[in-house]
Amino acid sequence: MKRKKLCTICKQKGNRREAVIYMKEHRLALCEEHFKEWFEKRVKETIKEFQMFKPSEKILVAVSGGKDSQVLWYVLNRLGYDADGFFIHLGIGDYSDSSMEKVLKLGEMLGKKPHVVKIEEQVGAGIPVLKNYVRGEACSVCGRLKRYYFNKIAKELGYNIVATGHNLDDESSSLLANVINWNVKYLARKYPVLPEEKGFPRKVKPLVKMTEEQIKLYADLNQIPYEDRTCPLGDTASLHFYKDVMNTIENHATGTKYRFYFEYLKKIFPIFSSLKDELLEGSLQRCKICGEPSPSEICFVCRLKERVKKD
Repeated sequence: MKRKKLCTICKQKGNRREAVIYMKEHRLALCEEHFKEWFEKRVKETIKEFQMFKPSEKILVAVSGGKDSQVLWYVLNRLGYDADGFFIHLGIGDYSDSSMEKVLKLGEMLGKKPHVVKIEEQVGAGIPVLKNYVRGEACSVCGRLKRYYFNKIAKELGYNIVATGHNLDDESSSLLANVINWNVKYLARKYPVLPEEKGFPRKVKPLVKMTEEQIKLYADLNQIPYEDRTCPLGDTASLHFYKDVMNTIENHATGTKYRFYFEYLKKIFPIFSSLKDELLEGSLQRCKICGEPSPSEICFVCRLKERVKKD
């Protein structure tokens, strides 16, 4: 029988407590108590390192009901930040209903009522119907709608910071995909903090140093409710492929995900960032209907509303 690891910190103090996780990349085994402390400290240090926000600033957390955004909302409040949740009900049947239920339940735990917007009420239909009005997959229209309402509602409610639950697995795999395809527009904005500019609130990713495994364990240990199903409409084949590639490399060379992403930020991002204005072609204007930033006279969401209304 394989011998269980003991908590590294407990052993240093002369105690023998079993570890709940062994993080090979850190050569660190931690018990429940010390893992929670380590997790929260690492998130706090990430916020400080990238100067994401100050303790006095109000933060709107984009919560989907999944473990990453749920943990983010929870841990920011644990750390003493003024963080509120914002959920977009996408109208995807039981999946959206269950996700909202998890968000509302976490809100009760935190003593905070999340802001909720329902796409069916705002646009006239849910994602299963709206995807038929545009080219591409459901993920395309869903992503554009979420970005629009995160920006719009944040400003209307007086938040200048929107926080998302993107983690190290997300960022390293998406970086790999965009490097392979040389998506320079994306690479020019690949940073844990996007400044408040051109009518958009500041976007921050406080969990970029945390892995999916660490986030899931933190959620389970703190009994944080979350929806563990993937979206039934999501085209995740490409995303899973690049995550599988990164996992294969990580298993062969521990610490690759971290090195790949953070060495990019240190050595390559400054080059793309200096060329950002040249790479990001086209200027934004105000949509003549809703007033939100748009590359055209009428923004995507307002055009979508008109199409639904006509039918």
